[in-house]
Amino acid sequence: MHLHLRTCFAAAALVALNSCANTGAPAGKPAATSPVEAAFTREAAVGDAGETAAEAQTRRTNNAEVELELWNRPDFKRWFAASYLAESEVEPRTTTVERDQLQAIFEAMSEDRMDKALTELGKRRGAEANAVFDFTLANIHFQNEELDTARDLYALAVDKYPKFRRAWRNMALIDFRQGEFEKAAAAFTKVIELGGNDAVTYGLLAYSYSNLEDHIAAESAYRMAVLLEPRNADWRMGLARSFFKQQRYADAVALCDALIAVEPERADLWLLQANALLGLGKPMDAARNYEFVESLGRSTPESLQMLADIYVNEELFDLAVERHVSALEMSDAVKVDRAVRAAKVLTSRGALGATRRLVESVDRLRGSTLSDAERKDVLKLRARLAVADGAGEAEATVLREIVELDPLDGEALILLGQHSARGGDPEQAIFYFERAANLEAFEANAKVHHAQLLVGQSRYAEALPLLRRAQTLSHRDNIQEYLEQVERVSQGR
Repeated sequence: MHLHLRTCFAAAALVALNSCANTGAPAGKPAATSPVEAAFTREAAVGDAGETAAEAQTRRTNNAEVELELWNRPDFKRWFAASYLAESEVEPRTTTVERDQLQAIFEAMSEDRMDKALTELGKRRGAEANAVFDFTLANIHFQNEELDTARDLYALAVDKYPKFRRAWRNMALIDFRQGEFEKAAAAFTKVIELGGNDAVTYGLLAYSYSNLEDHIAAESAYRMAVLLEPRNADWRMGLARSFFKQQRYADAVALCDALIAVEPERADLWLLQANALLGLGKPMDAARNYEFVESLGRSTPESLQMLADIYVNEELFDLAVERHVSALEMSDAVKVDRAVRAAKVLTSRGALGATRRLVESVDRLRGSTLSDAERKDVLKLRARLAVADGAGEAEATVLREIVELDPLDGEALILLGQHSARGGDPEQAIFYFERAANLEAFEANAKVHHAQLLVGQSRYAEALPLLRRAQTLSHRDNIQEYLEQVERVSQGR
């Protein structure tokens, strides 16, 4: 610790010493500038502002350091500095002798003789010693980022003096920073019970509840924090997220509107509002938000995939392909499952050109790393494209490769049956249809295709039981109409 910081640290402690006297005088107020502003001068580890609400929550829960801009704010440092200032009724009293001992310790600290200060503190501590000594030593360890040691000492201080509010607050800060949100919530609540009704305490309590998925409690605490510190963006953003988690999407959208008006280039606000708009059933409004984030250069793979899915549902297929490809290009860690799922939808809707571009991009970007299941899905898509191109043998080659990977793939077996039927080999086609019909999930479709082949051979009586069984398994109006037509033709014969 640099000398000038030691001096400031000790100066604050001397003020605290005067307010710990047995006179009962009210605690002194913190100076306009913090004597321990060095306590939180580390860089705030703020994550990518473009991440979604769900990713932001996971990051905060898993990280050892909870990431807020708050740590670097001067007013927060002043707030922490107040932990050196004693407060009446929530402080252990010190005798004249203890105050003299503390003064000697603080003077050693101000002269950058920390070894001397630590030695003296060690001498004064013990089971019967004043909790102020434990607290002072805890603060030194806290300021030196020795969090586990500091927390143990704060816990000892509150065991000795349960109303020691400053110790409760600093212990809560350590729990918060270490991701121990249940402990942090309990300690911050204790601070509030002891009169610590400031915005930071309420805000960090809300943050703790949010990470514990108690969003109603988080909302209540965030409202108090916003009431006490209305211009703090952290608290308002937290409140908006609590609305979203409670599925109060209209409230989340309205609050995001107010926040965006003040900070229009914050990508996280646009993304949170986009998610809320989706909750309200307004996908194209959400798409505009996602596109604005893209214009800011702050898109994430998740936001691009969400945008692509919206475009698929709105049948804007070319835009959907473009966004899926952008997501895959953004990071090798992006999985292909959503792109493949989109390609299946595109083929079902006849968008074969868009499907082909997407499949080719998947092959180009991930072809060497596909799992067996992913490779099988891509092969099926190729088979469907081959059918559309009239490349019958290419289709069969791909389908046989699929069946080799998974002999129980009913869809591939049905496609092979169709290929054999088109190729003039009805017996082979029936063989594949019957194999597929032995698989419960594909029985209905396989029997319909088998029946259609028989009808093509004018074998109506044989086709009817297959169609009736298919309808029993999965009733479909168009198949019912076809069944009735076959019945009429069969009876007419």
